[in-house]
Amino acid sequence: MTELEKALSGEQFDRRDKEVYLFQSKVKDMLHEFHTLKPSDPKRTEIIKELVTGYNKYVFIEDGFRCSFGKNIRFHGMAMINYDCTFLDTNFIDIGHCALIGPGCTLVCTNHSIDPTERMKGAFNDKPIKIGDNVWLGANVTVLPGVTIGDNAVIGAGSVVTKDIPSNVVAVGNPCKVVKQIASEN
Repeated sequence: MTELEKALSGEQFDRRDKEVYLFQSKVKDMLHEFHTLKPSDPKRTEIIKELVTGYNKYVFIEDGFRCSFGKNIRFHGMAMINYDCTFLDTNFIDIGHCALIGPGCTLVCTNHSIDPTERMKGAFNDKPIKIGDNVWLGANVTVLPGVTIGDNAVIGAGSVVTKDIPSNVVAVGNPCKVVKQIASEN
């Protein structure tokens, strides 16, 4: 398996690999083109379709969107990605149906080694992120590696989500903590 194949399958990979570098350069070029086109230009849709997994006509991605690979971002229905969002998809980012991602949100799958010697060697600890159905991330939320946010959860603006958040709650803060249950309709 090549390093790029590892990267696009959610496995640990060598970030210094030439094929990985060339793929990421292509992604950057695609995003640059996306941002230079008029919002009404149908080519924008073509670029996003090629870039991410699970794109459909109910996925809306605003200007300022950035990502590492794109292909590791998997949409599972309707989603709204507001302005200036960054997804470091060095592992999988699964986004559930009817997800609302507020402006300035950052989803980070990658984490450098804590050990300085290992960090200098380029050691990483990438973990997937899962955003459930009907989740709303307020403006400027940061979601860290390995986090799952349950269905119907609301994450308050400016929160830093360091641990899993259950379904049907409102959670806020740094670190993000549950502050309220949401009554679910059955």
